[in-house]
Amino acid sequence: MGRILCFLIFFLFLSLPNSSLSSFSINSSTPLCLSDQSSALLHFRNSFSVGNSNGYCDYYSYPPKNSWKKGTDCCGWDGVTCDSMTGHVIAIDLSCSGLHGPIHPNTTLFSLRHLQRLNLAYNHFYGSTISSKFGGFAIMTHLNLTDSSVTGNFPSEISHLSKLVSLDLSGNIDMRIETPNLKRLIQNLTHLTELVLYEIDMTSVSTSCLTNLSSSLTSLRLTSCQLKGKFPDNIFHLPNLQILRVGYNYNLTGSLPTYNWSTPLESLTLSETEFSIDLPYLISNLKSLKDLLVGGCNLIGSSYPTFLSNLTQITVLDISDNNFGGQCPWSLLNNTGLTFLDLSYNNFIGQLPEVTTKLTQILSSNNSSNSQLVNKIPSNLKYLSLSGNLLNGTIPSWVYTIPSLLELHLDDNQFTGHIDEFQHNSLVSLSVSFNNFSGNVESKIFSKLKSLRYLDMSNNPHLSLHSFTSATNILSKIHSLQLSSSNITEIPQFLRTAEYIEYLDLSNNHIKGNIPSWVMEVGKDSLYYFSVSRNNLTGHIPSLICNLSSLIFLDFSYNRLNNMIPPCLGKLSDNLKDLNLQSNNLNGTVPTTFAKGCQLRSLKLNGNQLEGALPQSLVHCRNLEALDFGNNKINGTFPCWLETLLELRVLILRSNNFHGAIGNPKTKFPFPNLRIIDLSHNEFHGLLPTKFFMHLKAMMNANADKGELKYMGDSYYQDSVTLVMKGNFIVLVKILSLLTTIDFSNNNFKGEIPNVIGELQSLKGLNFSHNNLIGCMPQSLGNLTNLEWLDLSSNKLTGEIPIQLVDLTMLAFLNLSENHLFGHIPQGKQFNTFMNDSYYGNLGLCGFPMTKACGNDEGQQPSPSSTIQEDDFEFENGFHWKVVLLGYGCGFMFGLGLGYLVFSSGKPKWLVNIVYGGRHNKLRRP
Repeated sequence: MGRILCFLIFFLFLSLPNSSLSSFSINSSTPLCLSDQSSALLHFRNSFSVGNSNGYCDYYSYPPKNSWKKGTDCCGWDGVTCDSMTGHVIAIDLSCSGLHGPIHPNTTLFSLRHLQRLNLAYNHFYGSTISSKFGGFAIMTHLNLTDSSVTGNFPSEISHLSKLVSLDLSGNIDMRIETPNLKRLIQNLTHLTELVLYEIDMTSVSTSCLTNLSSSLTSLRLTSCQLKGKFPDNIFHLPNLQILRVGYNYNLTGSLPTYNWSTPLESLTLSETEFSIDLPYLISNLKSLKDLLVGGCNLIGSSYPTFLSNLTQITVLDISDNNFGGQCPWSLLNNTGLTFLDLSYNNFIGQLPEVTTKLTQILSSNNSSNSQLVNKIPSNLKYLSLSGNLLNGTIPSWVYTIPSLLELHLDDNQFTGHIDEFQHNSLVSLSVSFNNFSGNVESKIFSKLKSLRYLDMSNNPHLSLHSFTSATNILSKIHSLQLSSSNITEIPQFLRTAEYIEYLDLSNNHIKGNIPSWVMEVGKDSLYYFSVSRNNLTGHIPSLICNLSSLIFLDFSYNRLNNMIPPCLGKLSDNLKDLNLQSNNLNGTVPTTFAKGCQLRSLKLNGNQLEGALPQSLVHCRNLEALDFGNNKINGTFPCWLETLLELRVLILRSNNFHGAIGNPKTKFPFPNLRIIDLSHNEFHGLLPTKFFMHLKAMMNANADKGELKYMGDSYYQDSVTLVMKGNFIVLVKILSLLTTIDFSNNNFKGEIPNVIGELQSLKGLNFSHNNLIGCMPQSLGNLTNLEWLDLSSNKLTGEIPIQLVDLTMLAFLNLSENHLFGHIPQGKQFNTFMNDSYYGNLGLCGFPMTKACGNDEGQQPSPSSTIQEDDFEFENGFHWKVVLLGYGCGFMFGLGLGYLVFSSGKPKWLVNIVYGGRHNKLRRP
């Protein structure tokens, strides 16, 4: 999950007395030390290199453990506890020690047979599996490997630790646990009081195996485990259960007890599940509840949560993403014990309250809504999120002075006024994006924020950031900086000393000139996301870019960069997943050095001056999903070797110099996941590739992607693409995974349209226009029931229009013009909406909407009505474009509410800022 979830999990982890980290606090007061124990400890620790700490540790500044030295008393080392009688090491705490490397199966750690407590949390063990030898610690009571990069299957031998009281393996997202091993664990560990497995893959686990959990259990945390099915009711009745967290299991169902429910629950997390929750009943019955997280749940009850005023004992509250409305429940702020409050992504209105000595409500003189005053702001408040509401007005002074505040999120509202100086030194994360703040942002505003790591000020069009970006002595610990759409004209100077920067978004601004060489040193070992797209950068891309060895996403698109692409960028693909250099003036060839182990997921070089052939070394990039080489000067024959890339979903070769016949596949199952292919405006010839069409499995199963809408991309970046759809250039800001199109237009294909096209029943669009196709339109086209646009214009097709096309009820655009078709135009359904343009140049066609009658029928004029409503604009760069408001019918794009831009003619050189103006998800390291 994202940083906010991680913060929340950690905060709750520390806020309750039974947390495993608290139980690992070790006092090293024993003076004894056995030589074999000392040697084993040193050998174990020295088997790792020591590097950067886990981000969690940096976030909360955990102290290093530096006292492990040969010849000194091991019982006095940081994190080591010995038995006062025998000298045996009984506890080790190496959490947050920056250990890097694998845990070897024969490590000397396993010789310490008297260990009772072991904490290796928050290190980097690089894909090590949990050895079965961990099951040999017969008297172990506490085991913690949280967020330590261990992988593989959960070993059944852990269930041999019959004395185990606390088990925490959470945060290891590449670890899996199967039903038999989890069932065995639950059956054998009868003394277990704490089981923490959040973010472990439990996709295949049957929730019924959780039924027999120990009655001594006080804490169960299974957040983000991909659990599905019905959650066992009896868990809510466990007599000692104080902490239950099963949130972010999106397909987990269940309901809370409605009677005879006596429980000591203090912390309950059900966010983003399918639980049915009567929130007023829950609040009125759980008297001991301190932490309640029900964001994005199926809540039963009022849409105006006045009942929240009863939560006087609450310390942590998350009711985000629940469509609550009305006045924001500011009375919650009167709870002096409140430490965490998330009201984000609801429909709350009004202004932030001012502080008064007496709680009251007043009628605002400016509007009819009620504004509230609060008598005191919680001095312990650490997290406040009001994002994604309809709040307005200025930010009151108390917001800038909360002494304990770590995170403040005010983004996606309608706040106005100036941003003042922040007084709380503890602030770690600040987001004020997508508001209407104005005025100058002075560097002194952030001068006291010595701990600030995450700052998002993007999309405030009236802010002036010149003084801020020219400062050199602020934000030295910044990890993530988002200044997209902020009117800045230079890369911020303070980044020169930002050695910890990981995520940098300066897109959609007015930065001009060459890329400064010092930028290539920014976050050299840590920067994973870097975007300066949609600016006015000129000159070449410095080869020093390849010094940024940690890059995962790089976006220099929509600038005026020239010269060659640095060849070394191909070598960066060991880590690089997304490379976007489209719409520049780059020349030369595509880098040829994509090595084995290449991690690229998307490569976009559209709209440059690249020449030569495509490098076959791209076959090493086995994870490639999107390739866009459109609008260049690339030549050669069809790159059939791409068919071996089994994950490829998007292939765009439009407007290049490709030539020759496509021929037959070279592999048994070519392009099994391909959803979008655009070969238009090239010089391909020969027959249409029937045998390729026969294997496009992702275009065949019309029901494969039904259900939850998904976009192409990953957790920190979503793909966009420009396609010809319904006769216009269209920019899709996001690509739904169920979008499938074929565009072979403007080539020299000949022969007939193969019947196998009718098997591609997922197709949304098909364009074979401007070729030399002959013969009749196949009746199998009537099987394409999801088709929304069909363009077969400017060919040599003959015969009648198949009557079966009338059944294509999703068809919103049809162009059969400039062929040799004849006979009666089919009538009914969508065909009643098509005008003369759909059939122009077919002299043998007759009937509506043509003026030519068929036999005794009278010809008809086109209907004056139209399903198209557009606003037209002309830009100074010469191309004409349209923003579609309602669309061409009841088709896919608007049925799903997905907006896009339409270019009616010409080749767009610059896709206007509105394409990039929409909000991104928070971008995270994968």
